[in-house]
Amino acid sequence: MPPVGPRSGDAIFANIERVNAELFTLTYGAIVRQLLTDLEEVEEVNKQLDQMGYNIGIRLIDEFLAKSNVSRCVDFKETAEVIAKVGFKMFLGVTASVTNWDADGTCCSIVLEDNPLVDFVELPDTCQGLYYCNILSGVVRGALEMVSMKTEISWIRDMLRGDDAFELQVKLLKQIPEEYPYKDDE
Repeated sequence: MPPVGPRSGDAIFANIERVNAELFTLTYGAIVRQLLTDLEEVEEVNKQLDQMGYNIGIRLIDEFLAKSNVSRCVDFKETAEVIAKVGFKMFLGVTASVTNWDADGTCCSIVLEDNPLVDFVELPDTCQGLYYCNILSGVVRGALEMVSMKTEISWIRDMLRGDDAFELQVKLLKQIPEEYPYKDDE
């Protein structure tokens, strides 16, 4: 039997159990609203959303690897493409594009033309510093850390702030060497 190849984001999305998109969007909005009420400072809400996303990302990577049949990526460029084409499609139902690579191949942008988290959302003037979708940067950071990539993620463009797309800048800080709990040669 030939080896099983990686599945595309569309194929996985078609076969995965989903929740109602409006329910998901409104629930996320309620979480953000509650954080704004509890924490009062927009910058603290941004940090909390990032931390929540990080905690999700370190768990979500297991499901991603189990259901996508993606093999180990050879470099950061391939990893970014897999996140954009398979990961975002698998979990959010949208495809992203990877652009703006630096010369070293350690920094790029992931651009989302569509983002289901922002349906029905308008930011009031009091929340202009809020990165409403900051949970996504945490998810990507957490997932990458679990596959030995220490990254820094920041928002470059945000449609809620009047830009034409959502753009995450992903910067690889270092490749973490894998450590094994025991030596094989003994």
